[in-house]
Amino acid sequence: MSAKRKKGSSTASKTAKAKKVTSRANKSSAKSSAKSSAKGKSAGARKAVPQTEMISVPEVLPVLPTKDMVAFPSVMMSLHVGRAASIKAVEHAGEKNALILVVAQRNADTENPTSKELFSIGVVANIVRTLRLPDGRYKVLLQGIVRARVTEYKNREGITYATIVPLAPMEVKRLSAQDEAIINRVRENLQVLVEHEHLPEEMLVVTQDISDPGVLTDVIVAHYKLDIDYAQAILEELDPLKRIRTCDSMISDDLSRLLVSERIRDQARDEMTKGQREFFLREQVKQIQRELGEEAGDADDLKQLRQALEKVKLPDFARGEAFKQLSRLERMHAESSEYAMLRTYLEWVADLPWTTTTDDRLDLKRAKRILDADHYGIEKAKDRILEYLAVRKLNPESKGPILCFVGPPGVGKTSLGRSIAHALDRKFFRMSLGGVRDEAEIRGHRRTYVGALPGRILQGLKSCGSRNPVFVLDELDKVGADYRGDPSSALLEVLDPAQNKDFRDHYLNMPFDLSSILFVATANTMDTIPDALLDRLEVIYISGYTTDEKVHIAKKYLIPRQRKENGLENFKFSIDDSALLYVIERYTHEAGVRNLERELGSLLRKVARGVANGSKPKKLISTRDVTALLGNTKFDPDSNEKRDLVGLVRGLAWTIYGGEMMPIEASIAAGKGSLNLTGQLGSVMQESAQAALFYARANAEQLGIDPKFTDSYDIHIHVPGGATPKDGPSAGITIGTALVSALTQRKVSKEIAMTGEITLRGNILPVGGLKEKALAALRYGITKIIIPFENIKDIEDIPKEQRARIKFVPVKHISEVLEIALLPGRGKTRRIGPKKLKRGGSPLTAEA
Repeated sequence: MSAKRKKGSSTASKTAKAKKVTSRANKSSAKSSAKSSAKGKSAGARKAVPQTEMISVPEVLPVLPTKDMVAFPSVMMSLHVGRAASIKAVEHAGEKNALILVVAQRNADTENPTSKELFSIGVVANIVRTLRLPDGRYKVLLQGIVRARVTEYKNREGITYATIVPLAPMEVKRLSAQDEAIINRVRENLQVLVEHEHLPEEMLVVTQDISDPGVLTDVIVAHYKLDIDYAQAILEELDPLKRIRTCDSMISDDLSRLLVSERIRDQARDEMTKGQREFFLREQVKQIQRELGEEAGDADDLKQLRQALEKVKLPDFARGEAFKQLSRLERMHAESSEYAMLRTYLEWVADLPWTTTTDDRLDLKRAKRILDADHYGIEKAKDRILEYLAVRKLNPESKGPILCFVGPPGVGKTSLGRSIAHALDRKFFRMSLGGVRDEAEIRGHRRTYVGALPGRILQGLKSCGSRNPVFVLDELDKVGADYRGDPSSALLEVLDPAQNKDFRDHYLNMPFDLSSILFVATANTMDTIPDALLDRLEVIYISGYTTDEKVHIAKKYLIPRQRKENGLENFKFSIDDSALLYVIERYTHEAGVRNLERELGSLLRKVARGVANGSKPKKLISTRDVTALLGNTKFDPDSNEKRDLVGLVRGLAWTIYGGEMMPIEASIAAGKGSLNLTGQLGSVMQESAQAALFYARANAEQLGIDPKFTDSYDIHIHVPGGATPKDGPSAGITIGTALVSALTQRKVSKEIAMTGEITLRGNILPVGGLKEKALAALRYGITKIIIPFENIKDIEDIPKEQRARIKFVPVKHISEVLEIALLPGRGKTRRIGPKKLKRGGSPLTAEA
C-alpha cells in the first residue's frame, strides 16, 4: 500500500502566542488496544475520545518522537517512553500544561533523531496520566487533540521543542450519496473483518457512533499497523472525504486478502479429506488383493527390501532402527512424498558394508616389489609405508597414524595410496577434496531434505563394498569453508582413531565404524591445513625429482605408457638419452613428471601421425628430431645472465612446484634515502629487505660504505617475475648481498647462488627446502651454493650424484657471505661519493 503525502493549509495566525482550536469527535469511548512506542517496543490502548471544548495550544511545545507509529487526533494512546530526551520532554510537559507534540521519525533505527529526521506534521496530545516503571521508563497515556504543522525545531537543554501551527479540522457541510455509500461500505467491511476474527470486536464499539468521516478514518487507521510513510500521508491529508476514500481502499484490500486466504484454507482442508479417503480405499484394495493372493508390486519390492535388511549383518542398534522404519514404510501410502525418501534411506542402510571386510595380505617383500615397480625414488616414503605394514603384521589391532604425503604436483602422492591398496589387497577409493566447501560433503545431509544423500565417506564405502578400504583424501590443503560449514572441521572426527569408531553421518543418523579404514591424505603444502587437523596426521614430505630420476622414470614408466596409448607398441624405435634430457630441461619446468609425460605424449603423437601416413619412424629420435617435432623450447636455463655484475645476486626459492632460481637486483640513484621494493613481494620478504638495509647502515664503516648514504641516494630492490607473488625470509642474505654490492660497487660472482635468513645483527638463520633449491641451482648450471650453517644436516637428503656436483659453503654471518660472493675491486674497497656514481646511470653496469 502506498499513498502520496499531501500538504494542507492553515488559517491560524502565526503571530499569536497561543491558539484556540476546536477538536470535534463522537461522544463514544474506545475499548480497543494497539501496539505503539516512542522507543519501538510498547503496547497500549488507543481510544476515540470526545473533545468538544476549546483548548488553548501554545505556539512552542516539547516534542515526543515515535519510532514505529503515527499518532492521530481523537485517539487515546498508551506509550512506553524510554529515551532520555523523550523522558525529559514528558516530564517538562507534565510540569507545564500537559501538552506535547507527538511526531513520527522517518527512520526507526535512529536512536537520537535530528530535526531533519522528523516529519513536519504531528499531533498535539494531552498527557492524561504517567506511570514511572521500575526500569526508569514511563508509561504515558496520551489523548490526541489536533493536527499541527511544525515551522521550526530547536533543541534546548536536551529537549527538542517545536514551533507549531495547529491545523483545524475541515468541516463537511453535506455528504453526497457517493460519500454516504463509501462510509457504509467501510462499516460493512469492518463488520466482516471482525466476524472473521481478523480485527478485534472492540473496533465495532469504537466506530459505531462516529458520524464524522475524518474522525472515523483517524480511529480506524490508528488501529492498523501500517508503514510509517503511508500512515503519515493519511495524517497529512486534511480533507476528511479524501481520507475516508483512502481508508475504504485500505480496508477493501485487507478484506480481499482475508477472503483469498480463507478460500485457500478451505481448499487445502478439502484436499486433505480427499487424500484420507483415498488412503482408506487403497488400504481396502490391498486387503482384497492380499485375500485373493494378488499382492501389488510395491509389496514385492518391500518384501525384497526386508530380505536385504535381514541378510546384511546389522549391529543391534542399527537393526532395531532399520526395521522400525521398515514397519512405518509398509503402513505408508506408496504415493506419499515421505515414502520414496524412507525407502531410499532403507536401501542405503541395506547396501552399506556394516561387517564386510577384505583380508589383508601382509607380505613385506611383495609390498616392497609393488612399491618399487610403481614408483622410482622417494625411498623415505616407501620405507615409512613398509614400516606401517610391518606394525600391522605384528599387531593387527594397531590403528597407527594417518599418513599425509606432502609434496609438489606430479611426484606420485596419489598413486602411492593406490600402491598401498594393491600391496594389502584392499579396495581403493579416492576422494578429491579440492574446492569442497560444504560440510555436508563429509557428514551428509539430513534426510528430511529433498534429494538428501549420505556424505562422500559413506558413498565411498558403498562403492567399495568393504568397510576397510584404502581411502585417499586427495588435495587436503585445498578444502575451503563458507556459510555451509567447514569441511575440515568435519574431517577432525573422521581422521581421529579415538572418535571415528562412532562416526555419525547426518543422513544415516546412526553410528558407523570407520576405524578399519586406512586413510591416506595428500597435499601440496601444509600452510593451509588447520593445525587441529594437521595434528592428527603424520606428514611425509616427498620432494621433487632430480634430472637423473626423471630420465629413469621416463624410460621405465612414461615412454612405455605413452607408446601403448598412442598405438606404437609394435614399432621399434627409441629416444636418445640426450634427447630425453633435452626434453626434461628445455620443455618442462617442474618438480614432478606430469608435464614431462605430457610432452612425451605430444612427441609420440607426432611420430604416430607419421606412421599413420605410411612413413616408418626413425630408429633413434635425436635432439634435433625433438626440436623439429615439439617446436621451440619453452625454458632455456642458459638464457640467464652469466656475467659478474654489480647488484645482481642469484637467490634460491622454494615453491610447492619445486625449487626455483630467484635473481634479486639492487640499484641506487641520487635521491633522499627512500627504499623501493618491487616484484610483488610479501610482507615477510619486505621485512627482510628492511633488516638488510638497517644492517648496512649500522655497519657502514666496516663495509666501506659512506655512513650518510641514505641522505644522498634512493635504493631500489627488485625481484624479476613481478606477476608471481613472492614471500618468505630465506631471501634475506640475497637481498643483503645485492644491497651491499650496489652500495660498494663491487661485482657479485656469477658462479654463486645463496639462501638464508638474516637478522639485524647479520646472523644467518636456517631455511627449508634445501634439496629443491640445490636441484634448481644445478638446473641453471650453478655448482657453488652458500647455505646457513644449521642446514648442513639437510645435505644428506640430496641424492649422492647431485650432492657430488655441488659445493656447499655453510656460513654463520653475513660478513662471510660478502667475503665469498663479492669480487674484489681495484685495490681497496671504496666509499660511494657523488663523483663516483653518474646520475641516471645504472650501477649494474658500473665498474668497481
